[in-house]
Amino acid sequence: MSKLPDFEGLAMFAKVAEEGSFAAAARVMGVSVPTVSRAVARLEERLGGRLFNRTSRQLSLTEFGHSMAGKAGEIYRQAEEVEGEAMELSVQPRGQVRLAVPMSFGLRWVAPLLPKLIRQYPELSIDLHLSDASVDLVADGFDAALRIAALPDSSLVARRLCAVTQFLVASPAYLQQHGRPQHPRDLANVPCLSYAYRARTQVWRFTDASGTEEDVVPNGPLRVTNSDAMLPVLLEGLAISELPEFIASEYLADGRLERLLPEWSMTRGGLYFVTPSARTRPAKIRALSDFFHEHLSDPAWRWEGKVIS
Repeated sequence: MSKLPDFEGLAMFAKVAEEGSFAAAARVMGVSVPTVSRAVARLEERLGGRLFNRTSRQLSLTEFGHSMAGKAGEIYRQAEEVEGEAMELSVQPRGQVRLAVPMSFGLRWVAPLLPKLIRQYPELSIDLHLSDASVDLVADGFDAALRIAALPDSSLVARRLCAVTQFLVASPAYLQQHGRPQHPRDLANVPCLSYAYRARTQVWRFTDASGTEEDVVPNGPLRVTNSDAMLPVLLEGLAISELPEFIASEYLADGRLERLLPEWSMTRGGLYFVTPSARTRPAKIRALSDFFHEHLSDPAWRWEGKVIS
């Protein structure tokens, strides 16, 4: 005998007791009369007692059946409620979403969107985890993440939102004192700041219009786990570094930083909305994915050489 309760048998018994006949219960549940009859007989055998007195004209509960009918009916009603709530959740964006987002990107570009997200989906609750360290969505219990990478993890379902460009930058004070590098090879012997969580490798890879590639291993006085920590050193003119466009654009626009080697492009990555699996995507996840696609696919941080006067 199975250790699991016979939920089907209990449900069909409850419906027969409520409707007063096997035929009426079968009609309500959308199954055949033999299916209901077999389920009730199986339940009686399992429980070791008759639930109904049956004649050709009448069906009535036994004393044992009376004692079971109320409890079986409550199980049936609870199952209907659970199923109803689950179906509602699959249609309406409701409930908590655990979301992992890189620290600097989250503070600059996700946090300002939260008021609009909350107003648009008042029944959503966002548990926002800000960290530059890559999290394991499944092992750490996250529903989704925004990730910035050259390529997303192949084990995740990823929706690309936009490209993320890296810029090599320095302050005017640094350039005045040390001069402007003319080629990636010029970076070999100058102080360069590095980012600890850079995807794949610590090598800076440059490519020019002809497809020529140059690799540089940055070497300098500071290595950080968050790009914002580089800014005071960069702004003081003590080093060169790469910054993602979503951070750099503000400083390039007002002249506090300048872009270096513009004829060489650095490795381009993308911003992705990632989830552990596409097999079950409740409404809350679909809504969040669409929300970020709407607001981040054409981002406000794009910099095209414009300068604030």
